[in-house]
Amino acid sequence: MTISSTNLLTNEPFAERNLRRTVLPNGLIVLTERMEHLRSVAMGVWVKSGSRYEAAEINGISHFVEHMLFKGTRSRSAQHIAREMDAIGGNLDAFTGKETICFSVKALSNHVPIALDVLSDLVLNPTFADNDIERERGVILEEIKIDEDNPDVLVHEIFTQNFWKDQPLGKPILGTTKTVSGMGQTTLFDYHGDRFRGGNMVFSAAGQLDHDQFVESIAQKFGSLSAGTTEMNFQTAEVSAPIILRNKRSLEQVQICLGVPSPPITDENRYATLILNTVLGGGMSSRLFQTIREERGMAYSIYSDLSPYSDTGSLCVYAGTSADKALEMIDLVMAEFSALKETLLTTEELTRAKEQVKGNILLGLESSNARMSNLARQEMYFRHFFSVEEVLDRLDAVTAEQVQMMAQKLFVSERIAVTLLGRLDGLKLSRARLAC
Repeated sequence: MTISSTNLLTNEPFAERNLRRTVLPNGLIVLTERMEHLRSVAMGVWVKSGSRYEAAEINGISHFVEHMLFKGTRSRSAQHIAREMDAIGGNLDAFTGKETICFSVKALSNHVPIALDVLSDLVLNPTFADNDIERERGVILEEIKIDEDNPDVLVHEIFTQNFWKDQPLGKPILGTTKTVSGMGQTTLFDYHGDRFRGGNMVFSAAGQLDHDQFVESIAQKFGSLSAGTTEMNFQTAEVSAPIILRNKRSLEQVQICLGVPSPPITDENRYATLILNTVLGGGMSSRLFQTIREERGMAYSIYSDLSPYSDTGSLCVYAGTSADKALEMIDLVMAEFSALKETLLTTEELTRAKEQVKGNILLGLESSNARMSNLARQEMYFRHFFSVEEVLDRLDAVTAEQVQMMAQKLFVSERIAVTLLGRLDGLKLSRARLAC
């Protein structure tokens, strides 16, 4: 077996993190980071797929397949998988996103062979038994109901579906009652065979491991994986800016989600955008938190958040408040948008935001799970591995002028989308009120 391996230790950006990268003959990329001080290993199989790459009639299938892979393989039942992981104290998990699916496990280093065997088995050898499909369909339909009953989740879902209206990126990751009810064994097998291919997957690991020995184990487990990539053509998502007022009288609060388009994940302005979001609503010292919660006591929860994707993104403000304060809340958010556009950040505020972001990054790197995820995401989105110093230097280089320019670019009245959910009692919101 011919394996293409790169010793990233010889490259300057990778020396500090002890990174290695190997490509198996079937295209599977194996990434490792050796963390000698740990006694465990975090491993993840990442599939370059997700809800935005689904046809409308099978919306939710990525998430359905993610669930079903835990329901049994040709050699293990679901109970067998659970007992085997509990017997070694391991943590087995998975998630589905808009652009990725991940299956991960964390275990003590001496239990890596067992953990890897379980992980590879459930990823490669699902049975998709009919009776398991019916049971799990019921579980997912209940999961959909949970989200519909959770107001802060529901307002984000309504916002997203209208922000990217009638586009795959706006469709719910869980799917709908209709689409989930229509999926059967053949559909699941077809999706698994099409998306779970060597060239469409990344295996990342971080912890107490030896790269060469680890790659040999991966090659043994995943050598039979089909080669090639999957064509998943999609058009760049077009953004809408609707004002959606959804009445739900059972709610005591009005849930507000307000957002604008933001740069994609690889955009050169991502560091300035990150600082902008941090200043706006990224923590307890942020402008929105201090103004709306601390000074006025209008909300328990108020924050802004970035959701970047491969070709687009969104910056959203969320808050929950009483109906009689909802419009005032929006006025205050618009005032903060205007202030960021019109006035440069002070040196103190800019420095504080940078240190907050840097602290989050560095604290995150203390977790092997976070490092494993970081490796996979950098490979999938950048095909480049940024050293910690490189990232910190890019953050330090952000100027107040760059943050102001991003605010002027993003906060445009005509591009602001708003969703209000709750007991609205005739509340009206016009575009004129979104002037900033």
